[in-house]
Amino acid sequence: MPRIVAPMWCMATSNRPGRPWGWVLAGAFALAPPASAALFGNAELTRQTQALQQQTQALQQRVDALDARLDKLDASLQKNQQMLDLLQEVEALKAELAKLRGQAEVQKHQLDTMGKRQNDLYADLDQRLTDLARTAQSAPPAAVSPQLDAQAESQSYEAALKLFRGTDYNGAITAFREFLKAYPDGAMAANAQYWIGYSYYALKDYKTSLANQQKLVAAYPASPKAPDALLNVAANQIALDNLDGARKTLKELVAKYPGTQAATLAAKRLSALK
Repeated sequence: MPRIVAPMWCMATSNRPGRPWGWVLAGAFALAPPASAALFGNAELTRQTQALQQQTQALQQRVDALDARLDKLDASLQKNQQMLDLLQEVEALKAELAKLRGQAEVQKHQLDTMGKRQNDLYADLDQRLTDLARTAQSAPPAAVSPQLDAQAESQSYEAALKLFRGTDYNGAITAFREFLKAYPDGAMAANAQYWIGYSYYALKDYKTSLANQQKLVAAYPASPKAPDALLNVAANQIALDNLDGARKTLKELVAKYPGTQAATLAAKRLSALK
């Protein structure tokens, strides 16, 4: 406990009987807080207040920085969402493209199958014509050239036709050309010329096929193969994007060879080209 020392005048008055005012004043002065202590408390409070303000400012700066960062993240997320949507759309388009390609492959296979069946039908029809020609060649010698060996001609033709049926189109072209050299006036000469043209068509050499079929029509206009040759001429013209020429050829076929199967097909193709 600190010792309280009263001023002298207080002690003097305190010796007077019945008047202890000095001691009272001394006690009051002792209990009153010093002025320096009050000043020290105000300074500490100010310092703490300033420190809190600084901390508050620092926190506010961090909050602002975090808000800015969140805004950037939101913008980035929106861009990423757009990219994700685009990627999903691309994947959907890829799936649709794959589906269409599959459908195209199926249709191509069907067309190839139909083309092969058509070739087989033509070959079968041609075989029947060959048999008829062989029967005609067995008739009296007056109807057949004496120099023509019917059996050898038939064997040569059937060998070339077999190559065509086996889709060896290059081999068939060579074999039919050799047949025409050996039997230019044979009963199956027009047929051989037709299969040469059709073999080129199967090889997608449309210009050469066109020339060979036109050669058949010019050389053998009365042949049963002439309508089929004109039909193949039109097919080549369509493949070469000569639609006007194809229409003209099909009209010519319908006019020149009415009632034939080729003319019926020509009429249908004319309707499709309109």
